[in-house]
Amino acid sequence: MNDDNTSPGWRLVKPAIGSVTLCLLATFYVLLVTNRMFWTKSYGYFTAEPAAYFAFAAGISVGIMALFTFFSAKYVTKPVLIFFVLVASVSSWFNDQFGVIIDKEMIRNAAVSTGAEAGHLITARFATYVVLTGILPSLLIIWVRVIHRPILKKLAHNTVVILACSAVFVAAGTSFYKTYAGIGRAHRDLMDTLNPVMPVANAVRYVIDSTRDANVVATPLGTDARRVGIVDNGKPRVTIIVAGETARAQNFSLGGYDKPTNPELAKRNVVYFPNTSSCGTATATSIPCLFSVYTREQYSHRKGLETENLLDVLTHAKVDVTWLDNDTGSYDVADRIPYAYLPPSNDPRFCKDGECRDEILVDKVDGWLDKVKGDSVLVLHQLGSHGPAYYQRYPEEFRRFRPDCRSNDFSSCSREEITNAYDNTILYTDHIVSIVIDKLKQRSNSVSGAVLYFSDHGESLGENGIYLHGAPYIIAPVQQTQVPMLVWMADDLAKVAGYDMACMSKRAAQGTHSHDNIFHSVLGMMDISTKVYDPALDLFAACRTPSNKLALN
Repeated sequence: MNDDNTSPGWRLVKPAIGSVTLCLLATFYVLLVTNRMFWTKSYGYFTAEPAAYFAFAAGISVGIMALFTFFSAKYVTKPVLIFFVLVASVSSWFNDQFGVIIDKEMIRNAAVSTGAEAGHLITARFATYVVLTGILPSLLIIWVRVIHRPILKKLAHNTVVILACSAVFVAAGTSFYKTYAGIGRAHRDLMDTLNPVMPVANAVRYVIDSTRDANVVATPLGTDARRVGIVDNGKPRVTIIVAGETARAQNFSLGGYDKPTNPELAKRNVVYFPNTSSCGTATATSIPCLFSVYTREQYSHRKGLETENLLDVLTHAKVDVTWLDNDTGSYDVADRIPYAYLPPSNDPRFCKDGECRDEILVDKVDGWLDKVKGDSVLVLHQLGSHGPAYYQRYPEEFRRFRPDCRSNDFSSCSREEITNAYDNTILYTDHIVSIVIDKLKQRSNSVSGAVLYFSDHGESLGENGIYLHGAPYIIAPVQQTQVPMLVWMADDLAKVAGYDMACMSKRAAQGTHSHDNIFHSVLGMMDISTKVYDPALDLFAACRTPSNKLALN
């Protein structure tokens, strides 16, 4: 009896495979296993043209085969294929579970996420999926023995394969060109979910942009800004801006939602703007955009970095500006003003596992107000309704809508439970903004106060199979682009500044509004005269008597 475990009968022989053959198998794998959303959406777009769809599918397949073959070289093939498989695995999870598209802005948003925020997305199901569809195939790639031809023969062979794939790709593209052009124009997202090509390409674009933008210095804006003497009641003008997170207009009862999600604000004589659109569908875009002088159509990430923003203009006018943050940062908006990031405080009253409920913001308001000496603006940046862990955004006493989803894995909850948890976050935001209003009311003898609240973007709660946010704006559902916005003004401020609140309420209900209005409306509220102020974009200018006092200065 032979006990030698090294004998040929006991050896596990590694299978040998050609490098191009391995590329072919990897191509089939990523196309069939990690591209369900891509094939489902594209099939829906080509329903009336089945022949064009098959040609399209063939062209996509040979295109990826050509890409993989390009990296078929000794010491390169395995690492590159493993990288592509892992990227496709992770991307397909977010595609299939949340309907998320991994574009450049989504990558930008992910890059600035906190560890706690990202941790909510790393569930047991996510880990299992990545192990099964990413890590196990990668281990197989590591295990097999890849056969490579001599260098010259390999170069010739790879070139032939790539040229053949390219020829099929071109033939498929030209045979139904008019169909592809029409569908591409009608459905701009046609290629957005192709894994792993688009996530990798968009990551490269993000890195290039970030490298290029690393040393950008903001050009001064509104240096002529000055406070004009419209209100002279001996009290500093104080505006508190509450920048919300992930609140969608559809779930605000102030706008007609059938659940009472705004019971406190409904009692505080606020003006609500029901038809307001956001500048983006993710915080990394919307926050710098809405504080910029640019409209949504004009704005770009580069422009936002190159130009000073609303807070800088206020500073030029000698207004004291402070930013308190409970979200993921100011995205360079607060680079030149006093700024405090609150989660590292780990205040046990509000914080757990690196995140804090928004009461930590209002807890700081009294201390800030105690120090107010002149005209001042305070920005409170909420964590708000950020998902998927909605249940962690509100304390027990705000679990009014039940049963509420108590998990960050949506698969374990019904649509009703997810929506209830989300509605509880809106209820809690209603409470937070109401407290801020009350704090200004309590100081009406010493300050002329106003509160402006708006959300940065909305949220999808399962409509059409889509969850969370961050969809490309051109195809984003209204749930991600329609946001709540409201304003409260102290009675003495409205009277002395000449604001007709009845007029304001009427115009708010009838008109359409957007983040484009924020820059100019805040300047108007603070009575800041500057050449960059546009009264046409000031939400409140038409309701001042005489009409637009600020424009007269």
